[in-house]
Amino acid sequence: MISLRNFALRRGERLLLSDVDLTMHAGYRVGVVGRNGTGKSSLFAAIRNEIEADKGDIDLPGKVRIASVAQETPSLPDPAIEFVLAGDVDVAAALRAEAKALAAEDWEAVAMAHHRLEEVNGYDASARAGKLLHGLGFPGDTHQRAVSSFSGGWRVRLNLARALMTPSDLLLLDEPTNHLDLDAVLWLEQYLLKYPGTLLLISHDREFLDNVTTHTLHLHGGKAKLYTGDYTAFERQRSEQLRLQQITHEKSQAERAHLQSFIDRFSASAAKAKQAQSRVKRLAKMAGTEAVRAERELTIEFAQPARLPFSLIRLNHVDAGYGEDKIILKDVAFGLEAGDRIGLLGVNGAGKSTLVKTLVGDLGPIHGTRSCHPDVRIGYFAQHTVESLKPAQSPIDHLRDLAPDAPMQSFRDFLGKWNFPGDRAFESVDGFSGGERARLALALIAWRQPNVLLLDEPTNHLDLEMREALAEALSLFEGAIVMVSHDRHLIGLVCETYWRVADGVVEPFAGDLDEYAAWLRSRASAQGNKPPKIPETPLPSVTPAKPAEPARKINPHKLAKAEARVAELEGKLAALETEMADPGVYSAGGARVAEIGRQQAQLRDALAKAEAEWSALYD
Repeated sequence: MISLRNFALRRGERLLLSDVDLTMHAGYRVGVVGRNGTGKSSLFAAIRNEIEADKGDIDLPGKVRIASVAQETPSLPDPAIEFVLAGDVDVAAALRAEAKALAAEDWEAVAMAHHRLEEVNGYDASARAGKLLHGLGFPGDTHQRAVSSFSGGWRVRLNLARALMTPSDLLLLDEPTNHLDLDAVLWLEQYLLKYPGTLLLISHDREFLDNVTTHTLHLHGGKAKLYTGDYTAFERQRSEQLRLQQITHEKSQAERAHLQSFIDRFSASAAKAKQAQSRVKRLAKMAGTEAVRAERELTIEFAQPARLPFSLIRLNHVDAGYGEDKIILKDVAFGLEAGDRIGLLGVNGAGKSTLVKTLVGDLGPIHGTRSCHPDVRIGYFAQHTVESLKPAQSPIDHLRDLAPDAPMQSFRDFLGKWNFPGDRAFESVDGFSGGERARLALALIAWRQPNVLLLDEPTNHLDLEMREALAEALSLFEGAIVMVSHDRHLIGLVCETYWRVADGVVEPFAGDLDEYAAWLRSRASAQGNKPPKIPETPLPSVTPAKPAEPARKINPHKLAKAEARVAELEGKLAALETEMADPGVYSAGGARVAEIGRQQAQLRDALAKAEAEWSALYD
């Protein structure tokens, strides 16, 4: 149980929270939501006792174990699986003690280490760490790779795996889906649903919140209120409260009209395409939340293109990648036409960004051709776009670089629509938050009035309010859109068709996002859920993919034999562990203990080989 009593918290001179009184009971899965700057991460720091409350208390059970994700990952030589396993401090210490005792042939210490391993459930710790890595997208052949060999995004996943490995009664997760692909997000959802402790989750992904949380903690205006239910339930409850507070009729009516036009557009799409059905389901969840949406201060727009030719960009039999020796995608046939709204699916590293860069023209085809209508004007948001803003320059400076002769007032009017009013338009971007920088980057794209939007993870720094505004703006955009995003709410509302990028192939996916999630689950059970290969070097963060091979049938005889071999070795290991737990085994001076230790090492090696052979039957 977590109780906040008369709780107040400041950051510098700014009051974040005041007079907060609430209780979260054991087993709650709480989504912590609110605009950027309302104190979500500071609340987590206070719970971890890293900062002190300005007033009041946070009451936690005396022996509560807290786990959270580290913000940094040192460049370590340690193998990935050992880094993750070290999240369980007691198990890691027991394994070190066992290794030290065996090396010294100190049989009494060996017995103590084994007893300790049994106490802390350490015998299956390596398997648990391996499953966490596997679920977050790390294939088996990367588990022994040094932490330092992974790129930044993969190190974030290692930190998450380590936090999940840590025994805890209270788990604090701050934006855990950042740097995850959709496949890993879906796995994490299922994992968290089985977590037995209390979960506090900061996320701007409403689908993730809806699927995981049982309660919602809303931080707003210096206050915190706990709602029963997921994010959609929270919106409905808050909407009712706002209506009772008599939101102005004119503003409410205007927003309802805007939302209705949004719904009408997609209802029409649903009549034409099966893929649009998921959009109708998502819109249905938003019904009854108009007041919450009317309360929102931010509304953005992409101006309609001056020209919109029908055929925009086409890739003809293109091999795409980073050179003849680093081909990622083969024989791509992809055409983009006016009004297309395409979502790209697939794990990180499969080639989604490579496809987008090829469509943009940043990567020329290695083989084949890219054709582009002369009137095409591309708006491209890449994963590095936010970092490419010019230091010390203001939003006005950035616009002046794009249009030196445009009048100042046009800049100010435009930036005001993107929530950079008044003096904010003249402030240096150096002091902007990640969300503000991402909003400015999108505004600079909108200024160019593109007729094609190629968006590669545009939401990583955006809060829920900005994501909703972006979804509505894109829904009204008449040009073509290709989007990569792990935010299912955004991609589900905007995109009408989906293409899957995997195994070097780009091909249409006949279904919506719900069907994709179901397909992933069925594929995982049938094929062993093998993730893609992870690149050794951070840049480019992809690995050359092999052309797709025809599926081959699994030999049931070989499969049964392989499964029996794995079971046999596991049984032998279990028998040896039982024998080691018997005090009598140490009576002969330790000779039998040494022999058991050697047998265990041989059996573990054999088991690893057998599991690899068993898994290979699904390839």
